[in-house]
Amino acid sequence: MSDCGTRAISVIAFIGSVFSPWYRWSGRRDPDNHVCINVATYGPGGRFTMTDRGRSALRQTEDSFTVGPSSLHWDGNALRIDIDEISAPPVISRVRGTITLTPRAVTTVELPLTPDGAHIWRPFAPVSDIQVDLDAPGWTWSGHGYFDANFGTRALEDDFSFWTWGRYPVGQGSTCFYDASRLDGTTLAAAIRFDDAGGAQVMRDPPTLTPMRRSLWAVKRETRADAGHKPRQVSPMLEAPFYSRSMVRTQIDGEQTTGVHEALDLRRFCSPLLKPMLAVRVPRRPRWRFAD
Repeated sequence: MSDCGTRAISVIAFIGSVFSPWYRWSGRRDPDNHVCINVATYGPGGRFTMTDRGRSALRQTEDSFTVGPSSLHWDGNALRIDIDEISAPPVISRVRGTITLTPRAVTTVELPLTPDGAHIWRPFAPVSDIQVDLDAPGWTWSGHGYFDANFGTRALEDDFSFWTWGRYPVGQGSTCFYDASRLDGTTLAAAIRFDDAGGAQVMRDPPTLTPMRRSLWAVKRETRADAGHKPRQVSPMLEAPFYSRSMVRTQIDGEQTTGVHEALDLRRFCSPLLKPMLAVRVPRRPRWRFAD
């Protein structure tokens, strides 16, 4: 999110593009053949790009990850992301430029989302600085950022029906909430406060899980907030029939904060009617040749 609060950006690098209909239709047997660097920008002139590419587009080293024309590179201190993509309808245009994310520290936290460890959340750098420099008017800015990863050996909808996640800057760090409903009837309720040095502390008595107004597509939303406080959306980011991402203002331990919130309805995502709709926004490009 930009320091001024008017712009934001999200980048997700996939091996096995979880929300790609093409990966689902393939039977999810070959994740390396469904790779993607998804970029979404929010604010004036915002764009969305998510191209499902084949194995010929994937290159990896110990400190770099490349999918076709876009790449991520870790130099030991910062993550540089070079973007060169084409946005999806309704506005088709080039999304090109560089994002640099510099962690204040890298954590050692790794959290299983299911008891058997089939799904893992790894918050590498919950407190980071970000510099955005895209080839578009008004899209050179700095702000605060976040860097994490999720790993899994089963499809999300095989284990979860619904989850929400939120990351909120507080004090000299940030607080993350991960709440999920599993298909076996159990729940996940993780609340962790991170400091600038990479330290992590589990909140033993976290704020109450509080309902919010539903999204534009009527996706259920809730996040943590002090008793008596009503969290609210201050800016929409990404709206889909099964997913919502937005800037949300809440109160944590008496401190007002605005962060990024996500809600994911896996029951809706299972609907076969959604897959053709997603294919319009997520094109499949199986062939790619590098210049060298």
